[in-house]
Amino acid sequence: MPVRRDFYRELEEIGSEKAVALFNLVEVVIFSYFQGRRDGQDAEVVAALQALRRTLSPLHIPAAPMPVFAERLKKEYDAFKKQNPQQIADTSSAPEILDRAIAFVARFSGTDLQSQRFLGGLVGYVRAYHPEIVEHLTKQHEPGHIILPGQQFMPSPAPAPHTHGPECHHH
Repeated sequence: MPVRRDFYRELEEIGSEKAVALFNLVEVVIFSYFQGRRDGQDAEVVAALQALRRTLSPLHIPAAPMPVFAERLKKEYDAFKKQNPQQIADTSSAPEILDRAIAFVARFSGTDLQSQRFLGGLVGYVRAYHPEIVEHLTKQHEPGHIILPGQQFMPSPAPAPHTHGPECHHH
């Protein structure tokens, strides 16, 4: 928690509330995507941040196709930017903020290539200190009849027990 708090303070100093909003969006998308997955790795987060940074760069840098989580992060950024253009860092400041975010995640993650230290810390932090976010995201992503890759299958709740009586018509 103190490392995260210091990083948010650093973002506020260099880029104001728009920088904080960008990293907050990134954290919420990361939590939403990885909260129920045990196979997620910090390297996926770094790759997604790098991919988002490339798409927001004024220079076009050809790259391989984006990983699934990187596409989700880009989609969420675009949607938020479209709805709240004045509240989040744009292409003029976002690349520097994302560079700092990449360095932060990499530092926190350590040198293990399969580290889950950042993801475990973020998921644990949000669950412990922001249960309202967990509840909101759980309601928002309740699965329907079609299960897409990356979604967890959660069976429908069991129906209430039936009591036979005078209003029962299925004899």
